Amino acid sequence: MQIRRTKIIATLGPATDSNEVLRAVIEAGADILRINLSHGTHAEQAARAAQVREVAKNLSKEVAILADLRGPKIRLEKFVDGSVELQTGDVFTLDASDEPAPGSQSRIGVTYKGLADDVSKGDLLLLDDGLLTMRVREVKAKDIICEVESGGVLGDRKGINVQGGGLSLPGIAQHDIEDIPRAAAMGADYLAVSFPRNADDMNEARRRLREAGSEARLVAKIERTEAITNLEEIIAASDAILIARGDLGVEIGDAELPGLQKLITTKSLEQNRLVITATQMMQSMVESPIPTRAEVLDVANSVFDGTDAVMLSAETAVGRHPQVVVEAMNRICLGAERHDDTRPSTDKLNVQFQRIDQAIAMAAMYMATNVSVQAIVALTESGSTAQWLSRVRSAVPIFALSPLRDSRRRMALYRGVYPIAHNIPSTNVEVSLFEGVRLLLQQGHIKVGDRIILTMGQHTHNEGGTNSLRLVQVGEDGYLENNPSLNGH
Repeated sequence: MQIRRTKIIATLGPATDSNEVLRAVIEAGADILRINLSHGTHAEQAARAAQVREVAKNLSKEVAILADLRGPKIRLEKFVDGSVELQTGDVFTLDASDEPAPGSQSRIGVTYKGLADDVSKGDLLLLDDGLLTMRVREVKAKDIICEVESGGVLGDRKGINVQGGGLSLPGIAQHDIEDIPRAAAMGADYLAVSFPRNADDMNEARRRLREAGSEARLVAKIERTEAITNLEEIIAASDAILIARGDLGVEIGDAELPGLQKLITTKSLEQNRLVITATQMMQSMVESPIPTRAEVLDVANSVFDGTDAVMLSAETAVGRHPQVVVEAMNRICLGAERHDDTRPSTDKLNVQFQRIDQAIAMAAMYMATNVSVQAIVALTESGSTAQWLSRVRSAVPIFALSPLRDSRRRMALYRGVYPIAHNIPSTNVEVSLFEGVRLLLQQGHIKVGDRIILTMGQHTHNEGGTNSLRLVQVGEDGYLENNPSLNGH
């Protein structure tokens, strides 16, 4: 039976709030569940996190939680009647004063009070993810007077972008500073930082997260023009990269987005970082029970590019059938992986390794591509060996045996890695390995006669201590090491 290597992230929301729907979403294939801190109250967000833990526990499945910070996004204030309809050629004013009047047909306040200082005559403003556009005609004190170029209905709290970027907004907003401890308290495994400009923004988020007592990993959402300029330093300061194609596409223009998606994926993989591809991947399935062919190809191409995970947003958070969407994405990923060229790039094997466990992982993957093996089994505490293993693309499944719950949850995001609870009861590594293989055999992950690669450290309970590997054959009650042949089984 084919095992899906690409992981699926599903966003929680009103559509997934019942235990039955959440259970169905996880059973359909969701590996990571995203809590968007831009929506809902703090109590609702904490309740969803607790619900995930309870449902996942009942299913005996390792599911990670990704908490997504709101970030310094510029939004409109509220209109008197909830929305207005603007026509091409209308004059419309954005009010950046401290106490703007309620929105009307001709003007509305904005949340970012420095906007009038950051824009100038001729700038193109994109509202509601670019559905409406207006050109700046004049800036008078805190009034930004614009002419509508592409009209439509404009509602409360819609976002504003400036084409080409250039805003002086900080990467970590005040509400993010308040939300980071809340994400730590809910036990998030990953924290997504929205709109980071540079490595300093990521470093500040990491510092605040550690001060809050969390060891969660950091995800940088690439969605600003400034982030593209500082891409490599942001990647280096992060544990994972999320290609947020909504705001990024609005700022840089849709024609540039495909090339940038591939560039961001490539640069992230070069630095051995995890990659998440997001935004409108299955958008039509908010309403429709089947995806469009364009959406199928979008998801499949992301798999071919080597992304670790593909993400669903509104499709599961507010869509009509969250479970069906996850099932469709699971099906598309499996189909793409059947046609994926998983031969590893040999240039990855020419790097100078900084860690022993990294060298062991790369040696294991090189062996797996030159010898017929059915699985790689990593005895790991922190999961770092499993992460290194997952950086080289291969069709060989990686079973990561770890006694640490937090490590297993984090590994739920790693492409091709399947975390398994293994308490490692003995300090004797031979006993631990033997028991681990027997566990996989009992659970049906491997079978008698399979050839497998084992990676381990000489001492158990030692994070980052993987320093050896072994090629063995599965016996009826564990593994054998007395078959020198590399032909067949």
